[in-house]
Amino acid sequence: MGKQTDNEAGPVGLRLDKWLWAARFFKTRALAQAAVEGGKVRLNGERCKCSRGLKPGDQLHIHIQDLEWRLTVRGLSAQRGPAPVARLLYEEDPASIQAREERIEARKAQGDPGISIKGRPTKRDRRLLHRFNEGG
Repeated sequence: MGKQTDNEAGPVGLRLDKWLWAARFFKTRALAQAAVEGGKVRLNGERCKCSRGLKPGDQLHIHIQDLEWRLTVRGLSAQRGPAPVARLLYEEDPASIQAREERIEARKAQGDPGISIKGRPTKRDRRLLHRFNEGG
């Protein structure tokens, strides 16, 4: 069987999970598959399966943790290459770029939640912890 090919346009119907991996959105295909199956990736506004064929011009919405990408597929590649080459496979919506950068800045402004914790608990802290855990 193998890949379907079009005489002029190159490969047609590349698997969605393979493209997400090659475009460097996920470190492994297994993570890409889990995201697609979990509904974190939408193709042309709809949920889909990992094996769904992807073609240039398709619209993708990708949610990873609290970040979102809205992009258009520009190229297909079944091989994972360097990041500058991977960025050529898609074109991101300018509003998506701005929203993601704002979210990253907001996360940086919040600060580290554990900054007030310094090292091991003191003897007093341990007593309070024991009292809390034991309910007495």
